[in-house]
Amino acid sequence: MPKTRLIGEVIGSKSQNTVRVRVQSVRAHEKYHKRITVHKTYYADTREPVEVGKSVEIEEMKPISKTKRWRVVRVLDEKEEKK
Repeated sequence: MPKTRLIGEVIGSKSQNTVRVRVQSVRAHEKYHKRITVHKTYYADTREPVEVGKSVEIEEMKPISKTKRWRVVRVLDEKEEKK
């Protein structure tokens, strides 16, 4: 079974080897069927420093701490962010 991959924006990098990534998605409201933007924050493991505001691709992995279950696969450049 392939591992889940998500694309999001780094919103925090205070911890060593850990970044907080916000992933946005669009869903329909159950009653009114209006499109709503929702977001979720994931903690991801990284070995290289990543600046706040950069877009990254994260991948599921086995838990390595209480909250860390994702890892940074790559940092996206500006061309890939727009896709």
